[in-house]
Amino acid sequence: MKKVELLAPARNLKAIKASSKYADSVYFGVKSFNMRMKSENIDISELEKITNYCKDHGLKLYLTTNVLIYDNEIQELENIIKKAKEAGIDAVIVHDLAAIEIAKRYNIPFHVSTQCNVSNSLSARFYEKLGAERIVLARELSLQKIKEIKRNLISTEIETFIHGAMCASISGRCYFSQDICGSSTKSANRGNCIQPCRRKWWVRDKDNNEYFYDGTYFMNSRDLCTIAYIPELIEAGIDAFKIEGRMRHPHYVEIVSKTYREAINAYYENSFTKKKVGKWVTELKKVYNRGFTTGFYFKRATEEDQQHNYPYNLSHYRYIKVGKAIDYSSKNKMIKIELNNGYIENNDDIIIMGKKNDTYIHSTIIAIIYENQEVIKSPKGIKNKIIPIYIRIKDIQEEILIDNDNVFVFTDKTYKKQNYSL
Repeated sequence: MKKVELLAPARNLKAIKASSKYADSVYFGVKSFNMRMKSENIDISELEKITNYCKDHGLKLYLTTNVLIYDNEIQELENIIKKAKEAGIDAVIVHDLAAIEIAKRYNIPFHVSTQCNVSNSLSARFYEKLGAERIVLARELSLQKIKEIKRNLISTEIETFIHGAMCASISGRCYFSQDICGSSTKSANRGNCIQPCRRKWWVRDKDNNEYFYDGTYFMNSRDLCTIAYIPELIEAGIDAFKIEGRMRHPHYVEIVSKTYREAINAYYENSFTKKKVGKWVTELKKVYNRGFTTGFYFKRATEEDQQHNYPYNLSHYRYIKVGKAIDYSSKNKMIKIELNNGYIENNDDIIIMGKKNDTYIHSTIIAIIYENQEVIKSPKGIKNKIIPIYIRIKDIQEEILIDNDNVFVFTDKTYKKQNYSL
């Protein structure tokens, strides 16, 4: 039996590295024509490097080119798709029919974006006849409707979102941001939404006498989370599970990918249990979230699926920047760190991220050396008093690149003073 594909988001190579142990494929955008123009995105000159890394790690790679396209942009879009083909990208994710036409011209597989709002079998078969390898269905479909569409397709695969941010509008096809700003440059359909749905709003009657909403986030959707329903989604015939999050920190991508990989494996190994679901939900709550909803899979979304109180991260965990990693000894597998903000201790969850390189290391501290002595907890570093220490981490790689990289501790401990929500 063909297993469901787990598809992870990436804003850069660090995020790809973060998910590489768990995902089957990744999707990303370059600096033009994608729905997350505010994300870091990947320079088109890096396509070959990104492709080589993914091939070496058994990952399929999909390039998003899923915005509305205008006449003066067609040549640039064609150049990008041509370069994607040359680099060995596995498929492009498209919305505009012009992008489909160009993809077919260069014989590169294409996936139909959720922006096309495919909500019925007739639409799905239309794209199948055009040659779509996969259709990312509208997010507003129930699981029953998804099953019906799957039954009516011959060879085209279907993909659905399983986790991440939800848009207040139909599959993201929204003009709210553009209307509020009075400019098409802030259109969600061009990847530049300012997310007005995440803000406080006042709604009152025509005589200004009564408030229906009095400064609440009534359009602020909770995040999609389907971890408890992985068996039902697999048995519906969905071919690929997509994690939303091309704006998210690489660590977020890693934890979400790891958690859903465990759930998918548990299904195929007949070990999926409610107890495991509870553990997985706890892990997912540690990283960025606005609270959880199952979206439209099992019922119509209502007030309870909105987060009225707070528009941002509800997790109590934060990334605390504690210093810099400046050297690594492959002989004794120790990393030299200069602490300048707080302290670290054994069993801390540590993340090392490159500033000038693509280094991404996430592990657990298993030893700390200060002044040639092993300690359980380091002295406290402050801005004007840097503390040099050495650490050893769990499952360290044989060769890693360290070059004044940022060091973070991921924690909910209150004694850490400086918060960095990345």
